[in-house]
Amino acid sequence: MSTETPYWFQRALETPSQPGDVEVDGVRIHYETWGETGRPGIALIHGSNAHLEWWRFVAPFLADQFRVVALDSSGNGDSGWRERYSGEVLAREVHAVIGAAELGDRPFVVGHSFGGFVALETGHRYGAELGGVVFLDFTTAPPEQYVEWGLRAEREELKPRRGTRVYEDRDAALARFRFIPEQPVTHPCVLDYIADKSLRPVEGGWTWKFDPALFDYLEMGIDQRDRFAAMACRSAVILGEDSADEGAFFAGHMAEITAGHLPMFKIPGTYHHLMFDDPIAVAMAIKAVLLTWRGEDGAAEMRAALNRTLEISPCRQPAN
Repeated sequence: MSTETPYWFQRALETPSQPGDVEVDGVRIHYETWGETGRPGIALIHGSNAHLEWWRFVAPFLADQFRVVALDSSGNGDSGWRERYSGEVLAREVHAVIGAAELGDRPFVVGHSFGGFVALETGHRYGAELGGVVFLDFTTAPPEQYVEWGLRAEREELKPRRGTRVYEDRDAALARFRFIPEQPVTHPCVLDYIADKSLRPVEGGWTWKFDPALFDYLEMGIDQRDRFAAMACRSAVILGEDSADEGAFFAGHMAEITAGHLPMFKIPGTYHHLMFDDPIAVAMAIKAVLLTWRGEDGAAEMRAALNRTLEISPCRQPAN
């Protein structure tokens, strides 16, 4: 654990960003943008019980070449809560934010942890409109090893919705903040910042910015492997080398599905919340993937333009 403030910490906080909101199915979805419109777009999706600030130390280092948006999915952060959740509605939120944030044609989507599931749903439903999907410490398991997170509300008698714990004292709440799964704290300043951004005032004190009943009222489906295999856009995987999250253990299975052609990176010395361990390495890995895809698209466009030029050029017969 380093007690020194890393150089990127203050630089990221000083990088300007703009807040925005869009309504999706009657619920307000909050987001933040970095970078100029007209650049290629990236949408960043956080994991469970998290919020857009998970990306605060990554987004600024993408914004020099991209238009970037990070959103609070419904039930998290400063967005509204729903009576019921589904992969479909979470994907619609991403699609709506992409439009509201003016990410342009064929934007890229990056999802961390449970946000990888949301990215998968977005790729499944809107893949033809996307430039590609990057899964950050999220993988799809083979069906025989898949453990369903959602649909509990369909199988069990509906229970009263749980509320988050209310702390009378803000400092007491901050002292209870933990990453899930727990991992070494590489930079205490990041932990303090994220903890502070995870609280909201309520009657009687302070509570967390997430709906604790989200997974009780979430419909996910059990065909994630098939949805990944059928996505109409490219994909890549970036993993924390020392991640202990079970959702990140099946990269080999994803590689098999793609016959070994899936771009895959492990960031050395990082854990599940790898954007807090080494945000610069995470940002550069994302850039490496996306700029490669951009180069492939540019080369394809050049070949198509050349072919069109050759097709319309007049044919000249040699003189006798």
